[in-house]
Amino acid sequence: MTEPTRRTAPLSPYRAFVVQFGEETRLEAGHMVGRVEHVVSGQATHFESLDALLTFLARVLQEVRQAPPHG
Repeated sequence: MTEPTRRTAPLSPYRAFVVQFGEETRLEAGHMVGRVEHVVSGQATHFESLDALLTFLARVLQEVRQAPPHG
């Protein structure tokens, strides 16, 4: 007998991002360069480190949490 699958909230486009990595990215060496864009707002930035990528993601997700509900 299999376990029932857990139902999770649907994934919202308000928390969706596109991440593009530059050719010079070497994840195995901890080096990443690229661009990230928030799908709904179009906010975007270039990044040259994991910290910069995560900082952008955290800022935009905080804005999404603080925005009035969409409906």
